[in-house]
Amino acid sequence: MEMTKIFIKKNSSHTTRIVYNKGVTYLEFPALSDFDFLVHGFSTRLGGVSKGDLKAMNLSFSRGDDPKNVMENYVRIADAIGFPVENIVTVKQEHTNLVERVGKKQMGRGIIQVPSEQGCDGMVTNEPGVILATSHADCVPIYFVDPKKKAIGLCHSGWKGTVHLIGKETLNKMKEEFQSEMKDIIACIGPSICKDCYEVSEDVAVQFKYNFPVFYHKEILKEKVDGKYQLDLWRANEIILLESGILPENIHTTDICTCCNNQVLFSHRGNQGKRGNMMAFLGLIPQIQSIN
Repeated sequence: MEMTKIFIKKNSSHTTRIVYNKGVTYLEFPALSDFDFLVHGFSTRLGGVSKGDLKAMNLSFSRGDDPKNVMENYVRIADAIGFPVENIVTVKQEHTNLVERVGKKQMGRGIIQVPSEQGCDGMVTNEPGVILATSHADCVPIYFVDPKKKAIGLCHSGWKGTVHLIGKETLNKMKEEFQSEMKDIIACIGPSICKDCYEVSEDVAVQFKYNFPVFYHKEILKEKVDGKYQLDLWRANEIILLESGILPENIHTTDICTCCNNQVLFSHRGNQGKRGNMMAFLGLIPQIQSIN
C-alpha cells in the first residue's frame, strides 16, 4: 500500500507530511521543513523492533518493553530524521503546565542519562544541537519556532495541559528567556486525538468552560447525552495560541488523528491502553549559531 494512503486524514489542509527514510516512517510539517537551521519530526509505529502491543517503534522505557528494543528504536528514528540520539532531552511528563529551559548540559536525559525527577511538560532552548523530545499517544504535541531569535519550544498538551494553557506558558518562557516576539513565532499542532474520537465527561468540560471565554465554548465542546461531550483539543490549542498573540497564518494544525490511525500511530484510546509511545522531536542544527 502507498505510504500516503495508510493514514486517515480529517481534512485537506495537508499540514502534516509523511516521510519514509531508512526503513522508518515519520511525520513532519512542511511549514517547518524549509528552515535550514531546524530538524524535526513525529514518530509513528512503523520501522521499529518492538513486539506485540508495542509493535514496532515504541519509544517509551516505561511500557514494559525490553530496554534494548527501545534504544534500538531511538537509534533508528534519530538516524532517519537526522540527529544524534545522545542529543535528545526529555522531561518527566505529568500533565502539568510547567516549562523548562534546557541546553547541552541536559542532552541525553531520559535516553542515555538518568531521567528528570521533576514533573514538567514543556521545554525551550536556543542551543544548537539540543533535540527536544516529548512523548505522546493521543495528547497534543505543539512545536514552536522563532526564526528571528533562532529559538524553539516543544510541549505535551493533554486535556489537563490544554485547560491550564501550557501552549501559552511555553510562549511566555520563550519570551522571557529569548525575548521572542509572538508575531515572529511559527506554531505547529501535531498528530493527536481528534474531536470525533475524544469523548470526555462533565467534570472535564466544566474546566474548559471555566478557563475559556464563553464565546469559544461551542467551538471546543459538543454536548451529547448523559453529561458527555466531544472535546476538540486541536481547536482549543489554536485558540490558546491566537489569544497569546500568534498570527493566524503562523498556526499550522495537523489533519491526522492518532485514534483514527491506531494501526500506524499509538493511541491510548484507540488501542484500549495497550500501546507504546511516540515522540515529537525538534532541534536546532549545530552549525547554526544562536543570537542569544
